[in-house]
Amino acid sequence: MLDEPIVAASTIAWIAFALGLVFGYAGNRSNFCTMGAVSDVVNMGDWTRMRMWALAVAVAVLGSGALQLAGLFDSADSIYTGRRLTWLSHLIGGALFGIGMTLASGCGSKTLIRIGGGNLKSLIVFVFLGLSAYMTMRGLFGVWRTQLLDPMAVQLTTHQDLPSILAGLGIERETALTALTLLVGGGLLAFALASREARQSGGMLAGAIAIGAVCVAGWYLTAHIGYVEEHPRTLERAFIGTNSGGAESFTFVAPVAYTLELFLLWTDSSRIVTFGIAGVFGVIAGSALYATTSRSFRLEAFQSADDLVRHIVGAVLMGFGGVTALGCTVGQGITGLSTLAIGSLLTTAAIIAGAAATMKVQYWLMMREA
Repeated sequence: MLDEPIVAASTIAWIAFALGLVFGYAGNRSNFCTMGAVSDVVNMGDWTRMRMWALAVAVAVLGSGALQLAGLFDSADSIYTGRRLTWLSHLIGGALFGIGMTLASGCGSKTLIRIGGGNLKSLIVFVFLGLSAYMTMRGLFGVWRTQLLDPMAVQLTTHQDLPSILAGLGIERETALTALTLLVGGGLLAFALASREARQSGGMLAGAIAIGAVCVAGWYLTAHIGYVEEHPRTLERAFIGTNSGGAESFTFVAPVAYTLELFLLWTDSSRIVTFGIAGVFGVIAGSALYATTSRSFRLEAFQSADDLVRHIVGAVLMGFGGVTALGCTVGQGITGLSTLAIGSLLTTAAIIAGAAATMKVQYWLMMREA
């Protein structure tokens, strides 16, 4: 019929759920965790899980670059490569997210994976992260974000991804994209596989590859399968089933807020299960699938009031920081980095710095009490 889009939003949602299922299963099975990777480096000098994260990024960069070169995805259609570089929002938001994920015992994706494994503490984190993220998008926290942080920006003449910046300097964009994809993706791949211990960690390698590939598949799904050149109703180009109205892949801050919104406004017929919301459900389900089949599912609750407060504070910081910085350890640290955007680089560095500093402070306090 003429009034129906080429691809139904429900189709996008079901495929996103399947991809999230893979993400959750692989993440639980391989213990994929960016915060854990930072903790291993800071506290033990062990780079194994950091190499695992680097491998996921490498797969995402190489896959995203291949999609762009094939004409199946344009990074300009994503939220990451805008011409306005809100550098302070990326730095402050990223740092607060890094602090928050340390206090809350994991980032957004790890929270969903732990919920699937029976962790009741992560369920509390989920709720407060979602509330904080929603308040940062449309509520009280959003006033602070838009008035204090977002105005500090640099207006660029090109999109902020590195290939576009080089193209603005006179280099053909396709050439720049090919070179940077191989350089960055290949460099991260070499780093990830440089350690014998990392190469022998078959389960961890498989998990990292799967997570990186899922992020690439997300781009293909929303930017190609779900892309409509001329929507039958609006007669404009559209990306079916996304909250941003553009191409999306996996991220776990705003989608948690949209998930809570869907539950709260369930009878509102205008609300649909989007790519991001379906991904949230899929990650929880995939993690639960692994937990039940491996018999690792177990309920875990808070041991003290201090532990509860720490997790709530961490969740609130993650919600505010993730929205302010346009992503989390996955949203910016894998999906965003796959576009080679400057903002993603700033956010990822700030997240790692915030987490590392918090871990140092926690260690200092622990030694002081001892």
